[in-house]
Amino acid sequence: MRPEPLPPQNRGLTAIAGAMALIVILLMVQIWLLTATLESFLAGHREAALPAAIVSGLIFVACLGLYLFVDRVDAEVRESVESVPTSNSARERYLG
Repeated sequence: MRPEPLPPQNRGLTAIAGAMALIVILLMVQIWLLTATLESFLAGHREAALPAAIVSGLIFVACLGLYLFVDRVDAEVRESVESVPTSNSARERYLG
């Protein structure tokens, strides 16, 4: 027997939670990169600054992409919930 598919808002919440977890991990890596690069720069190793800035920019772009993904999924979930019948009993049955 196949399990029932999740309602759109549950699928959306799962996608948003996963994307937010990735954003948190990427931001932790970016903070670590900033700390390591600053320590290296202050120690006189100036050649590490440019590659670190490039990697940091790529991490920023990845976080921006994930943010846009979360924004799009949120808009789709809100749109699908708004299309549910407006009577309270039907909405409660649909939302679980």
